[in-house]
Order: sequence, then C-alpha cells, then structure tokens
Amino acid sequence: MANVLVFAEVRGGELRKVALEALVAARQLAAASGGGAVHAVLAGAPGVGAHAAALANGGADQVLLLEHDGFAQYNPEALTATLAERLRFGSYGYALFSATAQGRDLSPRVAARLRTGLAPDLTGFRVEGDAVVGEHFTMNGKVVATLALTGSPALLSVRPAAFQPAADPRPLATEAITSAADPMASRVKVIALRQGNTGALDLNDAPVIIAGGRGLKAPENFRLCEELAAAFGNAAVGATRAVTDEGWRPHSDQIGQTGRNVSPTLYVAIGISGAIQHLAGMRTSKTIVAINKDKDAPIFKVADYGITGDAFEVVPALIEAVKQAKAQG
Repeated sequence: MANVLVFAEVRGGELRKVALEALVAARQLAAASGGGAVHAVLAGAPGVGAHAAALANGGADQVLLLEHDGFAQYNPEALTATLAERLRFGSYGYALFSATAQGRDLSPRVAARLRTGLAPDLTGFRVEGDAVVGEHFTMNGKVVATLALTGSPALLSVRPAAFQPAADPRPLATEAITSAADPMASRVKVIALRQGNTGALDLNDAPVIIAGGRGLKAPENFRLCEELAAAFGNAAVGATRAVTDEGWRPHSDQIGQTGRNVSPTLYVAIGISGAIQHLAGMRTSKTIVAINKDKDAPIFKVADYGITGDAFEVVPALIEAVKQAKAQG
C-alpha cells in the first residue's frame, strides 16, 4: 500500500478544475494499488488555504498547505525542491500532476531531481503488480502508446478532462509545510501572468468547446463561434493553428499538437478540415460534432455527428436551436 501525492494546480490564486480531476485519478490509483492515502500539495500566497475544503471534498485525505508570498506566482525551483523532498522521504509510491503548461514544466523537473520515471499526458492507466501502466497518444494522435513505470515513486501526468471531477468527501485535514528551498531566492521568477484566452472559461475547464478553422474565411466571422458558445453558456472558443498563424485568434486559443490538448464533453468543429495535427489535440473529446461543406473532410472520420453544409447557414440555425432548447428547460 503506497500513498499518492497530488500537485493541486493554482493559477492567479484560484484552484483550477484540473486539480480536482487529478484527485479523481489519484483516488483510482490509490485504490488500485492497495488503498493508500491521497495527499494534495496546495501552494500559493497566504490565503490559498481557503481552497483546502474543495480538495477534501474532491477526495484528498490530507492537504499539505504551502503558503508563502514567494508562491503568489508559479515558482518552479522551490516547488521542485519541495515536492522532491516530500516524495523522497515520505511513504509515496506515486505522484500525480496535470498535463497543463504548468504541469508539463514541473513534473519533469521533479522526475529529474528524483531520477525516476515519468509517464506524461495520460488518458488512462491501470496497476499491474508493481507497475503502473498508462495510455498516451503519440504519432499525432494516431497511435495509443502503452507506458509502464516500475520505479518508485512513479510520476504521472493526466490529460485535462480525461478524468471528471467528482465529489468524494473526506474530513478536512491540513498540514502546514515549509518550502525545501527559499522561494524568494529562486533564479526563475514569474513576474506576471498574461491571460491569452479572453473567454470566461479556460479551454481546459470548459465542458463545451466551439472551435473554428480557416473555413470561417475571416477573423470577424469568429463571432459565429462566440455566439454559439454564448448560447450554450458553458463553452469556450478554440481555433486551429492555421487561424492563429494568421493572427485571427491568440495562440492560447490554438488546439492541436503544438497548442492545447483538450477533452471536453462536447467539441463542435466549425470549418475545420481535420489535419492530423489538430486531431491530436481534441480527438479524446467525449462527443465531436463537425460542420463542414466538404463531405470528404478528414474531420468527419473522427466525428460522432457530421453536418455537411455551409457554416454560415448551419451555425445561425444551430444557435437558435440551442437557445430554444434552453428556454424550454
């Protein structure tokens, strides 16, 4: 029986949805490996401990609270030292991160410090004896690779939205911990956080994503995506690389191999042909709806529902249909 350490990601002082997703994965991992405890590291400026209750409600047996002005922004050096020390001297068999920009930066640092293995961006895993076996998309999403980690502690990062947050209440238990390195002396300093995605919801947090491609013909036509997202009310707007390269949308909206990896409940692709690089970032979406006037567009091969037609006719009709459905309750 081995405990699981979870890095609970915070951005701008707010607990991210991916932290609760990682807890769900951690509880599954703990159960599969003999029923160990799940500990969540919550780091931030003084006051971040207010999120401890949410972590306990999400399945954390204990919240390790790391409050310091030096953690007001992401602090990779101090976090690496602290997590590595906890994993080295604690009874942890596994550590879980989110495969976000922050998690992709932090998890390999910790793995290198401990000289242990890391299985990144997993969409699922299982425990087989002393090994944890994970599934990871590779070759632009065309191949599912199976990765086996046998070292201890084994480090994993899970793809955002691959696991859905769920209430699994535990008694609130916190422990104040100190940083293993002076956070004010770090050589790497994040001096500002610039939010590129201007929507109310981040792409990794949104249950619905409305994505547009070059088929929309001009940047002003992305209003169709924005209006459809507004009609749903719980949606974010994404884009293809071709669109962001043209400057129609910020790079932070880009979904694909060189952009964001997303797995929403519903993904609506408007005017997107379906290049392999784009599919690599969204093909794990639960339900995919494609709208394209080219009936042979590759996007239809991965879509659950396809509409062959002009987006400028289909999308306004879809917006009205969503509004009517919501009005009817």
